Formats: sequence, C-alpha cells, structure tokens
Amino acid sequence: MNRRSLLGLAAAGLACPSVLRAQSGWPERPIRLVVPWPPGGSTDTIARIFQPKLAEVLGRPVVIDNRGGASGSIGAIEASRAAADGYTWMFAYDNEATNQTLMRLPYRTLEAFAPVSLVATGPLALVAHHSTPWKSFGELVVAAKAAPDTISYASSGVGGLAHVSTTLLQQLGGFSLVHVPYRGGGPAVSDAVAGQVPLFMSNVVIISQHIRAGTLRPLGVTTATGARHVPGVKSFAEQGFAGFEAPTWWAFFGRAGTPEPILQRMQEALRQVLLEPEVRSRIEEQGADVVASDASGCGRFVAAEIARWGEVIRTNKISADS
Repeated sequence: MNRRSLLGLAAAGLACPSVLRAQSGWPERPIRLVVPWPPGGSTDTIARIFQPKLAEVLGRPVVIDNRGGASGSIGAIEASRAAADGYTWMFAYDNEATNQTLMRLPYRTLEAFAPVSLVATGPLALVAHHSTPWKSFGELVVAAKAAPDTISYASSGVGGLAHVSTTLLQQLGGFSLVHVPYRGGGPAVSDAVAGQVPLFMSNVVIISQHIRAGTLRPLGVTTATGARHVPGVKSFAEQGFAGFEAPTWWAFFGRAGTPEPILQRMQEALRQVLLEPEVRSRIEEQGADVVASDASGCGRFVAAEIARWGEVIRTNKISADS
C-alpha cells in the first residue's frame, strides 16, 4: 500500500466525530489489551505509548496483557476466545496477516475480530552489526552469493513480514541467508546489538536508537523509497529490486460481535488519543507513522495484506519451520 492510500485511510478516520458519544454502562471495569508479543518489542512499545491516554479518555484502566509466542498466534488465539463484551481488545502486528496462511489456526482474523483502527505503519530495515564487514546491501549480496547459507539474519518470528519479505528478497536476488527466528523483537534486538547474530530484519521502532548509536548499520529499507526514519538509507527498490515494498504495520481489533456502539466509542477514543501531539510525536520518534484510520479502512487494509502475503507464502513455499 502506497503513501497516498495510507493518507486516504487517515482522512477517513478524521471524518469521524471527535466527541465521544455516551455509551451507557461501558466501560464499567478495567479493559484488557492483549499484546501478542513479549515486552520490549515494537508492538508493546507503541501500545505503552498510547495506553495511559486511552485509559484517561475512557475513564477506566487499560491493562496490557503480553501473551507472546508462536509469532503472535498464542496471544491472538487467547484474544479470539474472549467474550465479545468490550473488555478484551487486541493490538496486532503485521504477523497477524501472514499467520493466516502460514499456520493452522482455530480462527480467521476478519471473522473472529472486528477491525477498529490501523494505528501506524513504518519501514522494515535490514541492519548489520557494526563489527561485520558489509558496508552496503550490495556487499552483503556478493558475500552471500559467494558462500550460500553461511550468513545468518534474525527476525521477530517465523512467518512474520520481516521473514517473508527477506525470503522474497533472497529469491529475487539469487542469494541465500540462514533465518534465525526469535520469540519477538525484544529478544532479537538484544542478540543483534550484542553481535550474536550478524543481521537483523526489523521494524525501525526497536532499532532506531541502536542505528543512531552506530551499533547497528542499516543496509536498506522496505518502503518504496528511502524512509525519513532512517535518513540517507536507500530502499531495496532503489537498490535494484524494482517494485519491492513491504511496510510494517500495527492494528487495533475488538472481538467480532462486540456491540457496535462500543466498537465506535473505542475507535473514536483511540483516534483522539493517537492524534494528540504528544502521543503522535512519541510514536513517530520511534520510527512509525501514525495512520489512525477508521474501522472500514483498517478492515480493507488487513484483508489486502492477508491476500498479498498469502500469495507470496504459497508461491515461495514458506513453511512454519523455514
């Protein structure tokens, strides 16, 4: 999805009334927000930026419940089994789309969940530890072709956008790396910064500070052109992979069947919070662009991602043990 489309989603969100409608009786108790990833990753980081303000707007505590494991599917399964009463919500990462094809799950995303808002999008970046010899993506490709399956790269889990997009890059470029999946971005970035794994494909949110510090060296980004969050670094499309684009994203869901007035109130509350200058700037400082779409825009976006990356997974025979 290009930037013009994302701006269209944001405009749709801005068309909603800014004043919350009163919904008698809700919320009457704390709200649980399932984050299907461990603490320290991008999804947890962004959630904890908007969480306090969301609680303030709704007038009840919003409690983050980290349920990491199996590329986000453990937490998503937990959320899919919750009552549709407006007291359990899910903040999902891009793996939610790829998991629909990669895994045998007891739910389908757009049947089990009601889209609320596409919260943010951003670039993925392939970074190398500063001790490695590769100063550019081109140098890495040459090295990988000379010694196939000897250079490792980390990702936040099997089948996520970082994994699937890197697989596509390898196939387009005719080189081969070794995938090292982690149980979330937090553990992965720790090993990347320590030099335990030479390469890391990740959203910019959890690696921006390490790029600025010079610990991790960016080799390319997955947006159509260079991203403002990683200045001076070319996209893979600009480095010979014409048409390649794979922006990462975060979305907010409720349970399917939740009363429409509650879903609408949550969407309005979340949009109000995301567009507050302090919240927006803190998220964008991390390396993501706030979208704050409406529910229908979120649903269309997620459906397109499921279809797009599902085709890539099937065509390239990516499996859960890739």
